Amino acid sequence: MSDFRIDKITNRDGSTGTQICGVSTFSGTSGIQLPVGPTEYRGGRGRGVFCGGESPTKINTLDYITIASTGNAKDFGDLTEVKSNNSSTGSSTRGVVFGGENPSASKKIDYFTFSSKGGASDFGDLLDVRRGASSNASGNEIRGITGGGNPGRSADNYETNYIEYVTIATTGDSSEFGDLIKDETYMAAFASPTRIVWGGGISGPPATFSQIIQYKEIASTGDTVDFGQLSAPRGSFGGAASPTRGLYLGGKDPGSTDIIEYITIAALGNTTDFGNLTASMSNITACSNSIRAVAGGSNNVLNYVQIMTLGNAIDFGDLSAGRGYLSACSDSHGGLG
Repeated sequence: MSDFRIDKITNRDGSTGTQICGVSTFSGTSGIQLPVGPTEYRGGRGRGVFCGGESPTKINTLDYITIASTGNAKDFGDLTEVKSNNSSTGSSTRGVVFGGENPSASKKIDYFTFSSKGGASDFGDLLDVRRGASSNASGNEIRGITGGGNPGRSADNYETNYIEYVTIATTGDSSEFGDLIKDETYMAAFASPTRIVWGGGISGPPATFSQIIQYKEIASTGDTVDFGQLSAPRGSFGGAASPTRGLYLGGKDPGSTDIIEYITIAALGNTTDFGNLTASMSNITACSNSIRAVAGGSNNVLNYVQIMTLGNAIDFGDLSAGRGYLSACSDSHGGLG
């Protein structure tokens, strides 16, 4: 191996740039390509992470995939506690996991860095314990938002309609954000960079399924307003989006379904048929890289579709274990532009 000595670096026009002393040693058949950007942006972009779930016992597993490819999920580390029925979202660098059940409802918020594979750390707490919120919390580059769910306590095991948020780049407890149109659990959520949308859900007992779609602007606090309706009432399903189009995938009503339908996030109105999953799936979640949506859960199967086309889902690979009541997030979803 030989030494490669750098005397100086010049700008493109030949003028003098940064001076370097010493020796840089490398191997290979070509030159050096230096990494650029902040450390947390180097690698990891385009990852989806699947969080917790039941298989059938509750687990703390974090799995990750590279959304642009296909293949089986790989180990990412662990949540700070064993739980299912959580919700999660992400910025371009950090994933955030809200609440869940372990076996009682939890108020814990976890976070992790997408470019690492080191598991989760403590972020702070929700306003109250919460389980069964939307499997996909959502938000944009700044805010992570979750809504609905219930406290899971025998004395007050009712659905909630309150929404709360965190500033993803910090740590600390959540703050109040507004209210949903009605109390719901097991909704699906996604976002554009400016607007967050929730669909469907379950309330009861007895279990009553909703087909309401509701939305609000991410930059403001306040309550949601009506957007339109799903093709039929359902809950326990996945949501994923590009900056312009949002997909609802699978779910139950109360039987499992393979339906995929979509909305245009900037408009108002009812869903339009997109295609079908490879099989009926419920208690699932989904994530996206703004081009491709990947849904998984119910068993260990992962499906994907191209968001801006119409058509049926294709097999992507498998989770590390079959499980339901999990959540998913990514570093490149529709809310990030």
